[in-house]
Amino acid sequence: MGSGPGESPAPSRIIVPTGAWPGSGGQLAAPPERWDIFCRVVDNFGDVGVAWRLARCVAREQGRLVRLYLDDLTVLSRLRPDASPTMAAQRIDSVEIRHWDERFREGGFLPVEEVADVVVETFGCDTPEPYVLAMAARRPHPRWINLEYLSAEEWVEGSHALPSPHPRLAPLTRHFFFPGFTARTGGLLRERDLLVRRDEFQADRAAQAEFWRALTGAVPPDGALKVSLFGYLGAPYESLLEAMARHAGPVWIAAPEGVASLAVTSWLHGKAHRGERGAVNAFVIPFLDQDRYDELLWSCDLNFVRGEDSFVRAQWAARPFVWHIYPTDDGAHWVKLAAFLARYTAGMDRGHADCITALWEGWNRGETVARSWPAFAAALAVTAPHAEEWAARLATAPDLATQLAAFTDNMLK
Repeated sequence: MGSGPGESPAPSRIIVPTGAWPGSGGQLAAPPERWDIFCRVVDNFGDVGVAWRLARCVAREQGRLVRLYLDDLTVLSRLRPDASPTMAAQRIDSVEIRHWDERFREGGFLPVEEVADVVVETFGCDTPEPYVLAMAARRPHPRWINLEYLSAEEWVEGSHALPSPHPRLAPLTRHFFFPGFTARTGGLLRERDLLVRRDEFQADRAAQAEFWRALTGAVPPDGALKVSLFGYLGAPYESLLEAMARHAGPVWIAAPEGVASLAVTSWLHGKAHRGERGAVNAFVIPFLDQDRYDELLWSCDLNFVRGEDSFVRAQWAARPFVWHIYPTDDGAHWVKLAAFLARYTAGMDRGHADCITALWEGWNRGETVARSWPAFAAALAVTAPHAEEWAARLATAPDLATQLAAFTDNMLK
């Protein structure tokens, strides 16, 4: 999400040539392992958000030389305002970002020297054909990964790390790598210092007050229910806001620019940036970059999130959340939603689990939440510790970048 108000993006972008890998040609005695990560934009910010986090973790924490190929740089420039939406090649945070350009069109040609040691295609985006042909000609073949979407479904464990030889170019082989919530999956993206930064921020009332002041110009009163609101079209925003307006105490809502903020503005009868109705104080805030968005999640008591990236970040925030899952035409998202709810609410008091399930399902069906909100809100005192326990449980597993680097090092070499 975009930069906060008054922020000046750090001058971290470096323009790089679009030629061969840096370090090739013998400049370095032992150059780092080279990774190429490919990503196409499907779910607005979610796909790029995940790919960018992965690229950054692999480069900064695993010491690899990483190129990230994106077909739409404008999305990254919203997540990272210092990223140019038009530049063919640039380096930010130790990651070389490249536009998925004409060379990769069908019939194009790529020399084998351009192929990385490890190739990751995200979410079935299909590595471009000229690149695949160069992979097949390279010796040794690169290790080739298809990073799949996150799912809590049980079948994921059985499919994680399975090989899939190319139908025409075998022995060139792609391996499936599944993020997940169990020890038999690839885990979740988590920067090495994330939980320390979260704990420090959540323990620092002054830092949180300053964050709200910078974001909204005011600080929520003690006891206010602080809510971040981010979702797709179709969610029952008006129903939720009406229900929150009848809340027993003050409710402060921060809605980053997008679908949710438009709904908030409409509910506020056109007030563009801030308004009050009943118990609700609502703020439309600028699009935040990823680090600032984490701070928003950490500073709220309840987070409405969507897609995959903010869904995972909400879990690391260790606060109650409501997930608006990306809807698919075949309805497969309902199975994924049910699978996650089953894992997340396992072991909870049945009544509290039912409160979560009722609100999540209503939110995703676009149905009124007038009846489910009061019970959900009343249960927050109990579901908040559960969110902390859930995050702590997830943190016992290695993060996704560490597991992926280990898999390519130990299993595929």
